[in-house]
Amino acid sequence: MQDIKDETPARAALAAVDTGAYDAEESLAELAELARTTGAEVVFTMVQNRGAPDNASYFGQGKLEELKEACEAQEIDLLLCDDELSPAQLRNIEQFLNPDEREAKLKIRVADRTMLILDIFAMRAKSREGKLQVDLAQLKYSLPRLQGQWYGLSRQGGGIGTRGRGETKFETDRRHVKTRIRKLEAQLRELEQQRGLLRERRRKNRAETVAIVGYTNVGKSTLMNALTGAGVLAEDKLFATLDPTARRLTLPDGRNIMLIDTVGLLRRLPHSLVEAFHSTLEEARAADLILNLCDAASPDCQEQLSVTADLLRELGCDEAGIPVLRVLNKCDLAPPDILALPVAGCVRISALTGEGLQGLLLAIANALPNDRTAVRLLLPYELSAWSARLRALGRVDTEEYRENGVYYEAVLPAWLLEECAAAGGELLPDK
Repeated sequence: MQDIKDETPARAALAAVDTGAYDAEESLAELAELARTTGAEVVFTMVQNRGAPDNASYFGQGKLEELKEACEAQEIDLLLCDDELSPAQLRNIEQFLNPDEREAKLKIRVADRTMLILDIFAMRAKSREGKLQVDLAQLKYSLPRLQGQWYGLSRQGGGIGTRGRGETKFETDRRHVKTRIRKLEAQLRELEQQRGLLRERRRKNRAETVAIVGYTNVGKSTLMNALTGAGVLAEDKLFATLDPTARRLTLPDGRNIMLIDTVGLLRRLPHSLVEAFHSTLEEARAADLILNLCDAASPDCQEQLSVTADLLRELGCDEAGIPVLRVLNKCDLAPPDILALPVAGCVRISALTGEGLQGLLLAIANALPNDRTAVRLLLPYELSAWSARLRALGRVDTEEYRENGVYYEAVLPAWLLEECAAAGGELLPDK
């Protein structure tokens, strides 16, 4: 894949074909944010209205001429197209914009939306799993584009001592890429199994989990830090963090839950990335509650909620019956008309200022299944090891050391109370 990063900020032009299938202006605004995330300077945008993109060159001939003149006049280094281009489209646009230049010395590089997002993911991935996922997505993207890269090169093999006509450079590289893809998929399957074992351990330990899911840059990491002090990187950039983070959180009713931050979503997110990060997004499907977070200060907040809801449906969260709590973040920046919009069953907060966080914790406690009961319990001293479990999995209000054991007044889950009674704990009648 071509490298679209550079030591100096690239002067970028954005272009799209508007077929009416989606809001081109909103999509281009998002593309501009993606470009700025890589450090590029967006100089101008251009849109062509067509029934469908041209199969050979994406744009029509007249629009290509106009685009070339504008790029030359504005000294553009990089043209970003707001679609995933086919190998032929990518090659033809570059050749049209650079008729006298060799590929290694192109004056105007061309990249598509998928290439740009992959570039950002490559910059942001920190964990081993994140890097493997990005590598896999990049290789799957580049595989069908190898033929254009090696078109016309002579064959490597053949001649005395070999059979057949040998392999072209393209065929050799394609074989290496496919081998690498298989190895990455095997490594990711191992990591996915490890993640599955962690989820199974949480279920075995009866740990309740809440997953934060939402559009990129809506404040998921900021909320995670505000509630748990996780120290997750939080920047005003798209895809500031890619790697999931899990932290313990105590609710107002004394319950301890696991709060999980997930990778950000994006309108028209490339399918290869959804596939690559599927194991990460699976955290949402295994959760007891999902927080659908959106940016209340954005005019697209309803669209953000919708994009997230669509992905949750794709993951099967609806079929699993997982409750979803919609959370409007950045309410300190939102205009009054946005805050006045009726969003059923939502909580309004500001993760940055702390406004509404206590209400959010109460909403989480109310949304989670509650089988907890206030009890009076007497544990013999030989069961003193249970004290830590009662505190970790319930809420202990009173603890007294008596002659025949330790007396507790606590709020405990029904299953924990049953296990405690089976081990020898004595349930006392109410006062």
